[in-house]
Amino acid sequence: MSVMNSLSSLAASPLFLRRVLWLDATTGGVTGLLQLLLADQLAAVLGLPVSLLVASGWVIFGYVALIAFIATRPFIAHAGVWLLIAANGLWVLGCLVLLFGGMVAPTLLGKGFIAVQAVVVGLLAELQWVGLRRAAARPAW
Repeated sequence: MSVMNSLSSLAASPLFLRRVLWLDATTGGVTGLLQLLLADQLAAVLGLPVSLLVASGWVIFGYVALIAFIATRPFIAHAGVWLLIAANGLWVLGCLVLLFGGMVAPTLLGKGFIAVQAVVVGLLAELQWVGLRRAAARPAW
């Protein structure tokens, strides 16, 4: 079976969207936790302000709570997923502003950290959109 067939089969699963939501929650939770627990150390290595890392860490936790609420419902509300997709899009936009806006002066590692966040969050938004398109109006298993 080819990789594309495997991905297509996975995306057709009734659990695909729910799994993508939990993947987003997990990656967000880990990132937010690291930013809050290691803000001083990360600021030194990444060249980002501690206040930015702490504030964005708390924002991520709020986002993760929203994902958890949406993902634990018997039926996943399409409007809720659209809200998550929009929030992910804003996060990507914010990352691009940080990279190219001149408001901060991240180190090379900091630029990589921001760029990886933009790519991963953009990919998660895309996966949520694919899952939303394929989601059937039935309870998850």
